Amino acid sequence: MSQLRAAAAAAGGLRRSGPRAAPLARRSRKGASLHKAPAPAPPYSRHLFSDPAEIEALRGDLLAWYDRCKRDLPWRTRAATEPDADRRAYAVWVSEIMLQQTQVATVIDYYNRWMQKWPTLQALAQASLEEVNELWAGLGYYSRGKRLQEAAKKVVSELAARMPRTAEDLQKLLPGVGRYTAGAIASISYGQATGVVDGNVIRVLCRLRCIGADSSSPAVIDRLWDMANALVDRNRPGDFNQALMELGATVCVPKAPLCGECPVKQHCRARLRKLLGKPTPVPDVEDCGAGGCPLCPPAAEPWDSSLGVTNFPRKAAKKQARVARAATCVLERRGCHRAPEYLIVQRPSSGLLAGLWEFPSLPQAQDLQEEKQREALAEHLQAWIGQPVVAGDLQLIGEVVHIFSHIHQTYVVYSLSVDGDVTLDPASSPSRWVTEEEFHASAVSTAMKKV
Repeated sequence: MSQLRAAAAAAGGLRRSGPRAAPLARRSRKGASLHKAPAPAPPYSRHLFSDPAEIEALRGDLLAWYDRCKRDLPWRTRAATEPDADRRAYAVWVSEIMLQQTQVATVIDYYNRWMQKWPTLQALAQASLEEVNELWAGLGYYSRGKRLQEAAKKVVSELAARMPRTAEDLQKLLPGVGRYTAGAIASISYGQATGVVDGNVIRVLCRLRCIGADSSSPAVIDRLWDMANALVDRNRPGDFNQALMELGATVCVPKAPLCGECPVKQHCRARLRKLLGKPTPVPDVEDCGAGGCPLCPPAAEPWDSSLGVTNFPRKAAKKQARVARAATCVLERRGCHRAPEYLIVQRPSSGLLAGLWEFPSLPQAQDLQEEKQREALAEHLQAWIGQPVVAGDLQLIGEVVHIFSHIHQTYVVYSLSVDGDVTLDPASSPSRWVTEEEFHASAVSTAMKKV
């Protein structure tokens, strides 16, 4: 059994195995071996937590710090005060989905409005996707809200409104719930002793144990999950997981970490390496398999003393974002009381920005001349409003750039005013005229608000 498994067994109350627990190898009278020698530890074992005493000390130091310094966040208050297990899990679930790829400061207002509007699973299950998209507008990664509502409907209709009680069942039964979200809900809501690994936890663990291999690789992620499950406090798993994430969010930050304020700095091998100024890894590379350790930094990327602990973690180079262009028209008419109204149309129910509303837009080739761009957009608009549109009447306003996670999107923005009553083609996708106030209250993306 590896040192990690031995530490996990000791921490979790399991019977420990290994060289000390196994009887010495004996031979029969004929000289045959009755017991095999224990398998050698894997080359990466020196990067793991193998000392039960150190694990207990780290848990105590981290939880004491968390009790003193944790941020006052609405989802934490609900998790600590809500007596109903299903409501408690729902409240944690909503926060975890919103916090994916989004900063805490941005999420707080969205979370409060969401929980005020849909305080229970049943309330969310009865909402429309349009309502969900309207509240989610501006939060980004819009498919998260859609999957959250779909899963809520499933819990109500198929599980009698009872949330699954383990990380394994949460991940298996709820669409959109992955390994991290399931672990967070189960540990915080139900006290299941299961670890979590998110971006903050990856950074903390990689620094604590000088893990310099690509932190996004499956092999490294598997080791980090093993480590998180071994470290999690058995009595306060939810608090421990939140403390580990809190440490990464507020102290062990990507750049300029506050190492002097870190409650677990005495356990941090990256900090020790910085203090010693060693050019070789700590622990020594000889202890990591004579240079064959899959968790050490690649030989081509040695320790940079100017970076200190921020040498860790390391990630593979990001794929370059795809470049895309679209022609967009803000089509305006005079509505009741001569107030201006604008045409918005609904995007398809799948794909990027699924189900959201936007100004009529048309993807364009990168090298398309402006004259051809106008003609194509005019033809596109004509299909929406059912009357001829002269390309020369489109007024070029400028360009808007919006960066999605994987797309560098440029919108070439035109405007056009139309006279009289314009009848929209009912055969086309959903479309409607809105005032400026109604536009901002609709489920429109941040990119369209820029437009």
